[in-house]
Amino acid sequence: MQCFAAWSLWFLGQPDQALHRMEDALTLARDLSEPHGLARALYFAAILHHLRREPTLARERAEAAIALSSEHKLMLYQAHATVTRGWALIEQGLQESEIEGMRHGLAARQATGTELMRPHLSAQLAEALSKVRQTKEGLRVVEEALAVAHSNGERCYEAELYRLKGELLLMQSTRRAVPQAATGSRVGRAITNAEVCFKESIKIAQRQKAKSLELRAAMSMARLYQNQGKQQEGRLLLAQIYDGFTEGFNTRDLREAKALLSGVS
Repeated sequence: MQCFAAWSLWFLGQPDQALHRMEDALTLARDLSEPHGLARALYFAAILHHLRREPTLARERAEAAIALSSEHKLMLYQAHATVTRGWALIEQGLQESEIEGMRHGLAARQATGTELMRPHLSAQLAEALSKVRQTKEGLRVVEEALAVAHSNGERCYEAELYRLKGELLLMQSTRRAVPQAATGSRVGRAITNAEVCFKESIKIAQRQKAKSLELRAAMSMARLYQNQGKQQEGRLLLAQIYDGFTEGFNTRDLREAKALLSGVS
């Protein structure tokens, strides 16, 4: 239960409390020395570090979960941790080949017959694909993840999936080779569609009280507004959510939000 509580605290905008709760869960799992419980705690910790955008720590926890799961034949946790490890490696700029490893992890998870965590793990793959500029495939993965979330009701990461879709649409519009005459309309459509995605992300996050995801969506929207010359509109949107945080100011999201607010002042 502490592991789920840690995740919930992060979503609610309390990343430091989330980390403390997860460390308590890891300590308890190590004291109990039960393989299943420890592998589970290690994997949950890896996901929390993914949420906090800490690839080094996410990789460490994921690799520990993989080793323990492999030793005790805990296939589900091994598959899940393999995906998160791949995300961490690509985020660190280490191994683009890990995309295939992430796919194998997703396939191994599916082979267990569970749908649990599929939208979140697919989002990790989409993030990695965006990192290596495979935007078309990233969009396909996001669309598939959204379809799964809508069909099975696992919507806790839905807001982030819409944000990722918006970012991928913008990225794709600047890379696709088209005749010069079509460039303006193409980019215009991408901006419009991305803005729709960001607004949907914010709306979902607000409805779910997922403050951390709302902050990310607000940052994406503020960057878009900044590029359109609407700095004040972007600043007001971002400041409204940023000013509600009381902790986590050393995390990557909060640092970037602060820098962005300074840039659009």
